[in-house]
Amino acid sequence: MVSALGPGAAAVRAAPAPVVVLTLEGAVSPATADYMVRGIRKAADQGASVVVLQIDTPGGLDSSMRSVIKEILASSVPVAAFVAPRGARAASAGTYILYASHIAAMAPATNLGAATPVQIGGPPAAPPDKSPAKPASREKDKQDGKPQAKEKDTPSPKDTLTQKQIQDAAAYIRGLAQLRGRNAKWAEEAVREAVSLSAEEARKLHVIDVVAEDVNDLLVKLHGRKVNVQGVERTLETAGATLVAVAPDWRTRLLAVITDPSVALILMMLGIYGLLFEFSNPGFVLPGVAGAICLLLALFAFQLLPINYAGLALIVVGMAFIVAEAFMPSFGSLGIGGTIAIVIGSVILIDPEAAPGYSIPLPFIATLAAVSAAIVFFTVTMALQARRRPVVSGREDIVGARGEALEDFADEGWVRVHGENWRARSATPLSRGQRVRVSRIDGLTLSVKPEHPEGGKS
Repeated sequence: MVSALGPGAAAVRAAPAPVVVLTLEGAVSPATADYMVRGIRKAADQGASVVVLQIDTPGGLDSSMRSVIKEILASSVPVAAFVAPRGARAASAGTYILYASHIAAMAPATNLGAATPVQIGGPPAAPPDKSPAKPASREKDKQDGKPQAKEKDTPSPKDTLTQKQIQDAAAYIRGLAQLRGRNAKWAEEAVREAVSLSAEEARKLHVIDVVAEDVNDLLVKLHGRKVNVQGVERTLETAGATLVAVAPDWRTRLLAVITDPSVALILMMLGIYGLLFEFSNPGFVLPGVAGAICLLLALFAFQLLPINYAGLALIVVGMAFIVAEAFMPSFGSLGIGGTIAIVIGSVILIDPEAAPGYSIPLPFIATLAAVSAAIVFFTVTMALQARRRPVVSGREDIVGARGEALEDFADEGWVRVHGENWRARSATPLSRGQRVRVSRIDGLTLSVKPEHPEGGKS
């Protein structure tokens, strides 16, 4: 019995551990970071031999990138960053993740690099002073034999902040390169000069370890390779390993939808409009509940996104103007101003160069402007119609109204006007049922006179 079970047990033990494949496609965002962090931890719990991060990203948020890198550095399972399929790229944040991984690989016709950090929401840097006045002055001093004063270029706060960001990013990627034994010089160039490399060039410069056609080819080439995982050297056994693809779950997909700038903007507008409708019409409940939920989700998304708060303020102010147009009609002034503010705020809300993959599409902004303009047009049209509509209540409606005498009287008596009984005076004797018209109102007493036959006596 023992001899019969022995070979089978040995075969089971010899089977390689599974390989977990995670896919990063699109911007590095809070949603993708959460997906990758939980995927790496799940792979460790399942005893995977390797985690393959298949990357195709234009970059993304620095905070999300760093959370992924921290998880890679703390992982007990080797992580292989693989830029694939053909035509994919690992730009900006993707380059840092590739450098942090235990194994760096690329498919043919892929590229990486352009890892220079960009400030979000700041004013543009001032152009250099090219005025010829100072050089001419210095030349004149030189000719006169006067000592030349040295000019010190005082960096602007914008330049100082940019330099701090570049120095920090360069030190960060240099540390990752030294940890993994990769080309640190080129890594700094990718940060400071935004250079890029193709797959073959990256392998020649020792930026990556392997060039592979696909994941299966990668596993064949990784078999037998030794890697250092948390100070322990391990030999990879990946040939014939089972691939386990981990797809984003509902939580990751929901987070990805919410943190889309266009969706977050729609949620904010729905939230504000819903709460305003509830406050102006208490008791509907549903608009208030839905508005509160949408507004909270929008605020959650905005605190995760790299937004320009000046743009967000313009959008809020624009919505306030449009709402004010409905309650205090200005015949378009507030509404048009609000629409312009919303459009400008949407354009500058997120800088696409500073946050790749997070720009708000221009067609969406155009649609938003069209909807806002339609709301303003509808509000102004309703206001004009209300202005032209005849008065149907109050003193203005009573004067000139028709009524009927309820009794015979010569001086004072009772008449019915608009279904109500009024005390009335008349200089002309009236008989019961006679049609009258109101000429004046004095307190709660009407002055009436008989209606002439040509006036439409019934």
